[in-house]
Amino acid sequence: MKRRLAALLGLACALLFLSACSTVPETGRKQLILMSAAEEAQTGFSAFAQIKKREKISADPALNARIQRIGKRIAGAVGRDLPNAQWEFVVFESDQLNAFALPGGKVGVYTGLINLAGGNDDEIAVVMGHEVAHVSSRHGAERQSQAVLIALGGVALGAGTQDDKNQEYYLLAYGVGSTLGSLAYSREHETEADVVGLGFAARAGYDPRAAAGFWRKMAAKENGARPPKWLSTHPPSGDRIAKLEALAPSLVPVYEQARARLEGSAPLAQPVARPVNAPKAAAAPASRPVSTEQRELDKFLGR
Repeated sequence: MKRRLAALLGLACALLFLSACSTVPETGRKQLILMSAAEEAQTGFSAFAQIKKREKISADPALNARIQRIGKRIAGAVGRDLPNAQWEFVVFESDQLNAFALPGGKVGVYTGLINLAGGNDDEIAVVMGHEVAHVSSRHGAERQSQAVLIALGGVALGAGTQDDKNQEYYLLAYGVGSTLGSLAYSREHETEADVVGLGFAARAGYDPRAAAGFWRKMAAKENGARPPKWLSTHPPSGDRIAKLEALAPSLVPVYEQARARLEGSAPLAQPVARPVNAPKAAAAPASRPVSTEQRELDKFLGR
């Protein structure tokens, strides 16, 4: 009876997996999502409301206007409808070098990160593009769905091995394996958000070449030894910087076309600033085929 229950649970997991497959449009990656977009957004709305009660919100009008301007341009560059997104960009007073995004289009940016970027809107834009990409790629719903599937798998394993003297070891191995798998998924999401978000920033008229410079600043602020890659939720800084440097040139024509369009329609609120000592990268020819961007993206993702 217990083995039959385990088999039924395994079948249920398989059916859930087959019926809930989705695809990230920008990368083509298949993902498992077991909740509706409306349910996902509601979790984000509730969580963000709690964070705003707990954290100190910046009252600096200029800083808030700057983040609103950058965030709205990037959200507008997503290029597809996200019907459950209610975009909100909030600046929180904290020295944390961090930003975050929640389902439903809720994005928080800490003043510590803004200060690290200084007057460089491009650097802030690549970070906010990364956060917007987490929302558009539904990474929050995917993580919750993976947790549900892992829990079901644990129940199935427990039921199927209840009379086995080695059950404890099986469950321990399953727990370790599922934890390492979850960390790998988290790193995959971060890499995907880098790829997708850099494209959003470029389409919004922000220089994608600023990404590597910003992450060098972040890497310089890292304190102490970092855990091994396989125990981390984020890819190593060196890997991230190298991949962003490789991807950025293919997006330069996209950025330049967006800049030309923005400058032709209305003056930009603030000129794009580059780091003082950074060498000016050679612009790629405007006639570069669109397929080049896709080839670079595939290379970035290891496809």
